[in-house]
Amino acid sequence: MSTLIIVESPTKVKTIQKYLGSEYRVMASTGHIRDLPKSLLGVDIEHGFKPRYVDIAGKSGLIRQLKAAAAESDCVLLATDPDREGEAISWHLAQILGVDPSAKNRVAFNEITKTGVMQGLKNPHPIDMDLVNAQQARRILDRIVGYKLSPFLWKKIRKGLSAGRVQSAAVRIVVDREEEIRAFVSEEYWTIDALLAAASCQKAFSAKLFGDIRGKKRTVSSKEEADAILDALKDVPFVVKSVKRGVRHLQPSPPFITSTLQQEANRRLGFAARRTMQAAQELYEGVDVAGMGPTGLITYMRTDSLRISEEARAAGNAYIKEVYGEKYMPEKPRYFKTKAGAQDAHEAIRPAMPSLTPDRVKSSLTPDQYKLYRLIWERFIASLMAASVQDTCQVDIAAGNYLFKASGYTVSFDGYTVLYTEAKDEDDEEGGALPPLAEGDVLSVKDLKGNQHFTQPPPRYTEATLIKAFEEKGIGRPSTYAPTISTIISRDYIERDGKSLKPTALGEVTTALMKEQFPNIVDVQFTAQMEEGLDDIESGKIDWVEELETFYRDFAKTLRQAEDTLSGERIKVPETESDVVCEKCGRRMVIKSGRFGKFLACPGYPACKNTKQLVEKTKGICPKCGGEIVAKKGRNNRKFYGCANYPKCDFVTWNEPVGKICPQCGKTMYRKKGKKGEVFCATEGCGYRETKA
Repeated sequence: MSTLIIVESPTKVKTIQKYLGSEYRVMASTGHIRDLPKSLLGVDIEHGFKPRYVDIAGKSGLIRQLKAAAAESDCVLLATDPDREGEAISWHLAQILGVDPSAKNRVAFNEITKTGVMQGLKNPHPIDMDLVNAQQARRILDRIVGYKLSPFLWKKIRKGLSAGRVQSAAVRIVVDREEEIRAFVSEEYWTIDALLAAASCQKAFSAKLFGDIRGKKRTVSSKEEADAILDALKDVPFVVKSVKRGVRHLQPSPPFITSTLQQEANRRLGFAARRTMQAAQELYEGVDVAGMGPTGLITYMRTDSLRISEEARAAGNAYIKEVYGEKYMPEKPRYFKTKAGAQDAHEAIRPAMPSLTPDRVKSSLTPDQYKLYRLIWERFIASLMAASVQDTCQVDIAAGNYLFKASGYTVSFDGYTVLYTEAKDEDDEEGGALPPLAEGDVLSVKDLKGNQHFTQPPPRYTEATLIKAFEEKGIGRPSTYAPTISTIISRDYIERDGKSLKPTALGEVTTALMKEQFPNIVDVQFTAQMEEGLDDIESGKIDWVEELETFYRDFAKTLRQAEDTLSGERIKVPETESDVVCEKCGRRMVIKSGRFGKFLACPGYPACKNTKQLVEKTKGICPKCGGEIVAKKGRNNRKFYGCANYPKCDFVTWNEPVGKICPQCGKTMYRKKGKKGEVFCATEGCGYRETKA
């Protein structure tokens, strides 16, 4: 007997083949092999939304190889990824290879380990047509929206624009936040802050005015109010009114799901969502580990389930007991509840072999793989550990007619925090330990002052907080978060500003038009309902064709109405004026977006067709010729730094100039790429270095 196993990724082939004998042959489809045609709608709307699939360009040779291998085999097993897309790829393979989709020829590998592969082979099943139909419905929906709406945007704004069922709603979220920020009216407020100390312990601690002595909270909105309170507090004794002590148990975060992995990798490692998923895919498919050969290191990375296997739990528990001891185990096993509506086909993202610590595999991994594996491994192990225990203290302090409050805590047992703590989007202002205090203690005032503050607008989204918003609002699914963000950035609807994401002028203009003409497409709630409909197709609750018909009925009507308004003038996208003067006609050049990114162009076009590369100025001085250092972009949009006098001067570096002058030679210093905090002088022969910026 010979068995052909077809997986999606070529990377998996070597890993899986290692676990199987010569009677198995493993090949890869390298993703999808059929899709809707690029140049046509490819969907027969009038006859049940029947899709017209064609072989993907460039895959005819691979298809011939797969057909030949299938003909030589006694059995064909379809082992594409265990999700909607993977199920659809298996179905397309079955169509091409003449395999019966109702036969038990579909296998799923939730982890690429020997156990995971053997477990999958023991449980073959028919192709799940509900999953396939959910994928088909999603693909057809996206094709209809994109194919029908894009020409509308071309006519109204400019050629080359695109719209999408998920991407347009995603852009709106960012645009709406920007409008909130602009509309925000900052209000002044003051805090009254005291620095106090007890006679028994001269260690000072902070306390804030809360309100009046009866416990009614008070806001202070002006300097006059603050000064009046400070005057009233002159020479007034500060006396401890009450001390409330307690114990707080902090539970660890659950193992990662796709969205939380992307969020935490962005907060902690600075990874974009696509970078996170790329490294996770590599860890899942298999890495050549020293002494072990090709090995899958994590479970499947597209999941929204918090479930873990008992086998993995036992392995994690064994590690905790061996390294940290029994006291770091909880009294009873901790089970996390998966949110309602989540897909529970796969486990949470965890190390495939918990005993394989990050340090053991570090030499076999790329920097990105190692950082992400460490994050996944630590989060999983910590999720099994005992809670952290904190002794808390809250103190009320009477000062004349006013009440101050102070709070703090000490850690009595570190628990899971000995290994891992979750990064936060906002800082926790709670203080550390308070000195020993008792009711009636008279405190000395080391400092007492009013501090002015202003209310702040909501912050712009980062990738982490935008993914969190997608999840909370039901926009897309975990597998679509990373490509959605990449798409709306690459199409110049939003842009990065440091770690923040902000809409471009194009994104705002396009969203305004979409809100006016196609309110449902950019309506977050409507988009979420569509996602629920796709989930219902997947679970077999509704028919996929009926769902498409319901959507298209209203969509077609809205499209006709919008096309009737096309007689007006085209909408102009505001252009950003730069400080660069066109040397040909003297006008200030404007920033434009093109196929290869942003560039400078003369606003006098077509009379003046002058264009220039857009360079980002830095605070650096070239160590070779003394020219200005500018930021540039190379292959894959990777930023590097070079002399503005190129090609006369060929100085280039990956390291970022920090605007700091070398104390030895007086030239610009640079931050070492990949080594946070290490700053050095790039001038030949100098060699000056600092460990901190």
